[in-house]
Amino acid sequence: MSRPRLAFVVLKKELTEGLRDRRALGSLLVFPLLGPVLVSLMLSTLVERATTEHPIRLPVVGAEYAPGLMRYLAAEGLTVTEAPEDPMAEVRAGRAEVVVLVDKGYAESFRAGRSAVVALIVDESRDDARPSVRRVQNTLQAYSQTVGSLRLMARGVSPELGRAVSVHEVDLSTPQSRGAVFLNFVPLFVLMAAFIGGMHLASDMTAGERERGSLEPLLLTPASARALVAGKWLAATIFAATTVILTLACTALALSRVPLHRFGMAASLAPRDLWLVLATVLPLTPLTAALELFVASFARTVKEAQIYLSLLMFAPMLPAFYLSLQTVTPGPGVAALPVIGQQVLLSAVVRGDAPSSLAFVAAATSALLLSGGAVLATARLFRSERMVYGR
Repeated sequence: MSRPRLAFVVLKKELTEGLRDRRALGSLLVFPLLGPVLVSLMLSTLVERATTEHPIRLPVVGAEYAPGLMRYLAAEGLTVTEAPEDPMAEVRAGRAEVVVLVDKGYAESFRAGRSAVVALIVDESRDDARPSVRRVQNTLQAYSQTVGSLRLMARGVSPELGRAVSVHEVDLSTPQSRGAVFLNFVPLFVLMAAFIGGMHLASDMTAGERERGSLEPLLLTPASARALVAGKWLAATIFAATTVILTLACTALALSRVPLHRFGMAASLAPRDLWLVLATVLPLTPLTAALELFVASFARTVKEAQIYLSLLMFAPMLPAFYLSLQTVTPGPGVAALPVIGQQVLLSAVVRGDAPSSLAFVAAATSALLLSGGAVLATARLFRSERMVYGR
């Protein structure tokens, strides 16, 4: 029997056993389904909280000192209420989002044309209170600017004199590039899927078979070590690629449910972007499967293999942390770096940029060449006593 046919027989065996293994199926399905759903729910909650204006009850200490300000706040939709006895304790305990403290000398300073003092008691560590705090701050700022302009006009001075330079911003961003802030999790999710998809299968096909005692009979078959490793490698690659596709599909569906259009942003991935993501990550799955087989071959038990492979999960995380602080141009040289190149290309795709075709070719070529080297290295391990006896 030829070596490719033997590799196909091993592939069929490993796929059959993998599909019967609930833990392998769990790694194939749970991450693609659970991760994007949780992220979309989180983003939807943040958008709803930031865009939905609810009535604000504003406790004010010293409201009698600033009747004009109180009328302005009421006209802006803020309900002024009596302040509690201990406003700091109320804010600290979360029973009040913000409390306004009007200085006793407010009226005197206001009549004299000086800056009247108003303090806000807030707790910046509370995320749920920030929309209300920002609304109160903006309202007070608008009142201050309105009164300041009226004071200048009453003295025959144009308010324009207070603005020596008028700055106008020309925004060249697109809805897609603005929404990229919320899409930064997509590259990390898809790359992690490439590592998670074949992880359990890789550990079971190496350390698991050694632990069950089924590896030695397998090595005694006419199949060569390269044919055995090739079949196992292809099985792990299929699991990893399937996980990537499911993760991307669930992510695209989840993002379509996030109402970022309220911010003038687009957080959806167009069909062209989806194909570019697949063209970036799918060539990486043979490399992740080969590396996982190689690393798991050094483990004596499945638990030990899972420990080793969990450390391998840092591979997509470290570049993500670095690239979040740097701006890297997705050229062919950078794209040829494994994992880092894919991360750079994916970040460009979700921003709406179009990297050159040469960059995608460089990323795919380097990943496939390295995966071939890892497969050959694993085949050498399969020809040693380490694979049978774990020494």
